[in-house]
Amino acid sequence: MAVFAWEAKTRAGEVRTGLMEAASEDAVRQRLLAQQLTPVHVKKKMREINISFGTGVQTKDMVVFTRQFATMIDAGLPLVQCLDILGNSTENRAFGKILLDVKERVEAGATFSDALRAHPRVFDELFCNLVGAGEVGGILDTIMNRLAVYIEKAQKLKSKVKGAMVYPISVMFIAMGVVTLLLWKVIPVFENMFKDMGAGALPAPTRIVMGISHGFIGNLHFIVAGSIAAAGGFTAFIRSPKGKLIWHAVILKLPIVGPVLRRQTVARFSRTLGTLLTSGVPLLDALEVTAKTAGNTIVERAVRFVSARVSEGRDLAGPLGETGVFPPMVVQMIGVGEHTGAMDTMLQKIADFYEEEVDVAVDAMTKMMEPLMMVFLGGIVGGVIIAMYMPIFELAGSVKAE
Repeated sequence: MAVFAWEAKTRAGEVRTGLMEAASEDAVRQRLLAQQLTPVHVKKKMREINISFGTGVQTKDMVVFTRQFATMIDAGLPLVQCLDILGNSTENRAFGKILLDVKERVEAGATFSDALRAHPRVFDELFCNLVGAGEVGGILDTIMNRLAVYIEKAQKLKSKVKGAMVYPISVMFIAMGVVTLLLWKVIPVFENMFKDMGAGALPAPTRIVMGISHGFIGNLHFIVAGSIAAAGGFTAFIRSPKGKLIWHAVILKLPIVGPVLRRQTVARFSRTLGTLLTSGVPLLDALEVTAKTAGNTIVERAVRFVSARVSEGRDLAGPLGETGVFPPMVVQMIGVGEHTGAMDTMLQKIADFYEEEVDVAVDAMTKMMEPLMMVFLGGIVGGVIIAMYMPIFELAGSVKAE
């Protein structure tokens, strides 16, 4: 299969251009004729070599696209025309190229959801499955609006948790930088000064700090190499299936951060499953998509366990409780939703509740960690400074006594 650039005319004489993936020029011409277009030029296009480190598509781009697309579909515009307009008008050119590629695939005969699946890094399983449900049910505009709401809420929740992590991580890096500067540059200056002053036996804290400084400077290349190796090893570990499972289990049990992340995973699970069920996706399919988009291996395994039990004829609430991952309140509310036939509504209410819980927990965690981080940073820096000034105080005291 190759990519061909084509130019054709409509019956009204309007000139149109585009790209099409096909086996030959003749195949492209046949498809254009089938679309009531008269081919003018068809030329094989050389494939571009793109080197990128990300999709280049932000959450804002996805939200704007889904809302504008829903509006256009609701107004009665054809699907291909919507994609053409949005692909050519979006400010993000990388996203525009993706949308135009989706348009070409749809024109070539693919369904909208299948065309989106060609770009899994931009359109995930949840997005593609909901679009597929919208196509089957004829409610694509409604589905796209739901997707926009889902993406906005998910991003808000994710940003809230990430924002809470920025402060302690920043303080840790600042502390490491300050300590490195003290050990590498400042303490040797004090040591030379003590030698010039003819100071005798130095206090124990001063000797300890100077010993640490000597060890740091003497083994600096080993420390740097070891740090890089440790970072690389840890990254490789958490990317491996077993390491990822262990790491995800650990972070959910951390003393301060763990409860916040657990609430976040519950909110994400409830919002995803609720959105899928509201959109008419069958329960087993919805559980499969929810597992793939869980964002945590422990939760993913739990959802797959629940899916297996549901496929055997069991209800949803019972297996959820058996996993031990979801709080009893969530299990009970889902059980009530099953018995009343309003499980999708109940899941949305659970998601709303836990998103508010995450907001409260993040605010409380931030307020608690701020003084702890300040004490931590002040203790390290202050301890080093006091240790280095102790000989000066002793010398000053002896001079005064004489």
